[in-house]
Amino acid sequence: MSGDRSRLGGGLLVAGTTSDAGKSVVTAGICRWLARKGVSVAPFKAQNMSLNSFVTRDGAEIGRAQAMQAAAARVEPSALMNPVLLKPGGDRSSQVVLLGKPVGELSARGYHSGRQEALFGTVTECLEELRRTHDAVICEGAGSPAEINLRRTDIVNMGIARAASLPVVVVGDIDRGGVFASFFGTTALLSPEDQRHVAGYVVNKFRGDVTLLEPGLDMLRDLTGRPTLGVLPYAHGLGIDEEDGLSVSMRGAVRESVVAPPHGADVLRVAVAAVPLMSNFTDVDALAAEPGVIVRFVDRPEELADADLVVLPGTRGTVRALAWLRERGLADAVVRRAAEGRPVLGICGGFQMLAERIEDDVESRAGTVDGLGLLPARIRFAAEKTLARPVGAALGEPVEGYEIHHGVADVGGGDEAFLDGCRVGAVWGTHWHGSLESDGFRRAFLRRVAADAGRAFAPAPDTSFGALREEQLDRLGDLIEEHADTDALLRLIEDGVPRGLRFIPPGAP
Repeated sequence: MSGDRSRLGGGLLVAGTTSDAGKSVVTAGICRWLARKGVSVAPFKAQNMSLNSFVTRDGAEIGRAQAMQAAAARVEPSALMNPVLLKPGGDRSSQVVLLGKPVGELSARGYHSGRQEALFGTVTECLEELRRTHDAVICEGAGSPAEINLRRTDIVNMGIARAASLPVVVVGDIDRGGVFASFFGTTALLSPEDQRHVAGYVVNKFRGDVTLLEPGLDMLRDLTGRPTLGVLPYAHGLGIDEEDGLSVSMRGAVRESVVAPPHGADVLRVAVAAVPLMSNFTDVDALAAEPGVIVRFVDRPEELADADLVVLPGTRGTVRALAWLRERGLADAVVRRAAEGRPVLGICGGFQMLAERIEDDVESRAGTVDGLGLLPARIRFAAEKTLARPVGAALGEPVEGYEIHHGVADVGGGDEAFLDGCRVGAVWGTHWHGSLESDGFRRAFLRRVAADAGRAFAPAPDTSFGALREEQLDRLGDLIEEHADTDALLRLIEDGVPRGLRFIPPGAP
């Protein structure tokens, strides 16, 4: 297939029977499959709820899943690809990020009571712009399209499918069980108008002999009049930077892809504090990419005892996370580590917790709170969020990263500067996310950590995080190319919603 713009210009919506059914993975896989064929393709998700976000080159904040899907499509991430991002916080509210910029906090009730519908015009305009500038746009839904309590205000599933005349493919996770009932029930709970867009199904995470599944697929087609367009096998390590849940972090994928033993004589153990409202925990994926580095998430002080490096990650609630560390005894354990000269790294909210003092009248509205006092910095939360893509150097190596924070650090010393933060002894702090993806810097940092921890660990000289990520995205493309009906998918993308799709009663109540 060629990238002839006269042939494409359409789109497809990938919906799911549930959250985590595999929508993000299938969307990314379709994007990579098309991109490898020379098609100009872009991902799109109208509304995303996530604490894992990314900053585009022009300073817009979007979900990391859409940034990774853009990488799969081999295009630059843009705010158009995720016009509405919801970042959960305290008190059952979320920060609303519109076209990459925060515009306020809303409760779930407030959002679904009017704000969501008001954003629909913006969402459709963004999708239209992507369709004008790309051969194909592969859209990702959210949750399930059959959430009948939310259908009236839906702007991410059938609402956008109908507005943009998109065919819909529904993904179901067979590993959870009940996939046939889920496909049938999802379709049957949609209104006749919505059902007209549901063009087929994709079975995800199948284990075993596919011929044993085929009688069920035939019966599903007889019942619904819709084909199954792919049976994707269960494959470890295919989760990209998805909306939430540690189980779908890329860190697991990268760690599983590394089969080599430690390059040095010893391993390096990394413990990441699983703080409340943890954000951008994907920062540690690059550590897990290194042969011999063992990464785990912990929530008890005794789990820090054998760790060579403790990471305090980002969080949407710095003051709340700090209180959690103290309640669980983790704060005291971190302070003891610092006194013993054992390595600690704080990233973004983690850096803020290591500071002397936090003044927060924005995020928690807690006023002035004592930090852990391990770094000579004072943090003041500003109303305006810092969104940036900094470039610099540390430990003699070039570093790139991205910043997403309200807290502004006033650093008053330290043993040495460290990106925008500092180091004191074996305690390091920075606001920069993604810095460990810079290979030379990561290796230099790990050498320092190993020396401070007394480990005979040496980073491999040739680990490329970027190459591992590309390898993973190619695996997603292979999954679609080898196990989906790509001719049928292409027809849907080119020709739009098929005619004459059967109505399955009872329909929406």
